[in-house]
Amino acid sequence: MHDVQESMDKEKEMLRKRVNSLIRRKRLMEVQNLVIQDETKPWNRDKQAKLGSRLIELLTETAYVQPPVDQSEGIPPDVRPAFRHIFKSVTKNPGQKTVKKYGVIECDPLILTGLDGTAKHMLIPYFPMLVPPKKWRGYDKGGHLFLPSYIMRTHGSRQQQDAVRSVPGKQMQKVFEALDTLGNTKWRVNGKVLDVVERIWASGGNNAGLVNRGDIPIPEKLSSDDLTEIQKWKWSVRKAKKINQERHSQRCDTELKLSVARKLKDEEGFYYPHNLDFRGRAYPMHPHLTHLSSDLCRGVLEFAEGRPLGKSGLCWLKIHLANLYSGGVEKLSHDGRLAFVENHLSEIFDSAENPVNGKRWWLTAEDPFQCLAACINLSEALKSASPHTVISHLPIHQDGSCNGLQHYAALGRDSQEAAAVNLVAAEKPSDVYSEIATRVHEIIRRDSNKDPATNPHALLAKVLIDEVDRKLVKQTVMTSVYGVTYVGAREQIKRRLEEKGHITDDRVLFSAACYAAKVTLTALGELFQAARDIMGWLGDCAKVIASEDQPVRWTTPLGLPVVQPYYKTQRHLIRTSLQVLALQREGSSVQVRKQRTAFPPNFVHSLDGSHMMMTAVACRDADLRFAGVHDSFWTHARDADLMNRILREKFVELYNMPILENLLEDFQTSYPTLKFPSLPERGNFDLQEVLRSPYFFN
Repeated sequence: MHDVQESMDKEKEMLRKRVNSLIRRKRLMEVQNLVIQDETKPWNRDKQAKLGSRLIELLTETAYVQPPVDQSEGIPPDVRPAFRHIFKSVTKNPGQKTVKKYGVIECDPLILTGLDGTAKHMLIPYFPMLVPPKKWRGYDKGGHLFLPSYIMRTHGSRQQQDAVRSVPGKQMQKVFEALDTLGNTKWRVNGKVLDVVERIWASGGNNAGLVNRGDIPIPEKLSSDDLTEIQKWKWSVRKAKKINQERHSQRCDTELKLSVARKLKDEEGFYYPHNLDFRGRAYPMHPHLTHLSSDLCRGVLEFAEGRPLGKSGLCWLKIHLANLYSGGVEKLSHDGRLAFVENHLSEIFDSAENPVNGKRWWLTAEDPFQCLAACINLSEALKSASPHTVISHLPIHQDGSCNGLQHYAALGRDSQEAAAVNLVAAEKPSDVYSEIATRVHEIIRRDSNKDPATNPHALLAKVLIDEVDRKLVKQTVMTSVYGVTYVGAREQIKRRLEEKGHITDDRVLFSAACYAAKVTLTALGELFQAARDIMGWLGDCAKVIASEDQPVRWTTPLGLPVVQPYYKTQRHLIRTSLQVLALQREGSSVQVRKQRTAFPPNFVHSLDGSHMMMTAVACRDADLRFAGVHDSFWTHARDADLMNRILREKFVELYNMPILENLLEDFQTSYPTLKFPSLPERGNFDLQEVLRSPYFFN
């Protein structure tokens, strides 16, 4: 038996060496033939559930833990099961009598403690690739060489899968090309920034946006009988446990990101195959260390290819640094941002030379690790005898200003709304968040002067008057175009008020958030009436379709078919060795309300995805390296001017198409028996203005 195992191991090792050798020589078809396995019929969900349950059962029967041995003699070792299968009774809502029983697998506290350090040892199958991804040719043809790769994340939606599978390849050509462009951008790890991250993490985190590696202590039990005190203690225990759970989750996330960076840090370069969500937005298939992720990931990643800065590139690098520092600097004109950098050169040089033990100015930035990367690159350039010839690997970002509203302004052609979101040239960028904040502050100021006896909001207005700023309303304004509900707005504003920490009473905090959310949504409706009209029209069309028990479907300007996957679910019971499992399956009737509320944001996402893909292909044709994060487009500093021109041209090209007319025609053809509302009125804004607007993306 031992000889057989040894022989199999040798065969495996020889196969591995052969595969690696062929990959190095780019003979990928031969590799595929070597490692391809016999096609087997996939198991259905019933079989998978039965096998999975039996494996879990075997684990509960055989896995045990033993705490560190107690030194006292005569006490038997405490050996106990590592996992337990139990049934828990859960009430859906507090105070409700209906109790449901759920089967759960509980693990011993020792296991939970051990999990803290395991993230770094996890195997991640969809890792970044060391060779360029396969070009996309169809629904499941492209991306990774040997791992199953699908062009769209359909999450089991059969109708969406069928729509993408059946569309002719020629119709999807531009989508394939855009994904190939994104996948062919070569990245590498920025070793200097990674070294700083590792030093901060090793010393306990809790800096530069990294989570604290320690837990907060759980308050000790009170000896008091005072019910109010006991209630306060229970609240504080619950709060401490919640914070510790969040920290645990963030620590695992950081460890996963760092484990990928450590594995890739010595590689000359690597690639991220991309695919789409059902609306047509592009994402890297690898989930952890990507440029779509946090400041930590973005600071640690850079283009593998370096390009000389050039004169314009040096300016863009400075503007990029100011944008990353943020805190209001990003709202200045380009000249204002350049002046900010000139005034902080000594801090920038110190950050680059001594990031951990110096003045640590970079830590005061809103995006500290990306700011540090920019400080290092700019210092290198400015200390060089010829700054313009210094090679830069840094991606320079050009971000849309409240991009969802920019798409609505282009659809509605309203001049006032277009100016508010920088579709029109101006001396300095318009800041829609500040404008809404000013309006909100004005309404609250008026309410605070009213008599509390007759006006219920007067006292809340007094509490909030000094709390209103750009940050308080920013997330709500940003998500308003994606159909944020009143409850969503309330939660967003409540979180911002909690961060400020001035309102400590939970009841007052909740009431203040309710009031501020209503006022913010009112101010938004006043300023963006045309956008609201289009949003309403899209929702009305979706309601007409969904009322006939049909999903809303449309085709994006790049030919991608989209089907909204919101169906009522059906329960499917499977009897396993462990318990009866109730699996959710996609039913045949649609969720009418979800089809209606989700359509406006999904439609706008399909348009911003189209704009990004059009820009990606045009940048490839102009020999630019390009990375896209939805409404943030990245390229080398020296190429930022050219990319700016391209992305504006593509936006104008996109909105010169009769998008809403095509959509209505599409609906009328697909649902000939239904009557749709007529198109909303639109303004006379001239789209060519976008070409001359420096702060459209900036």
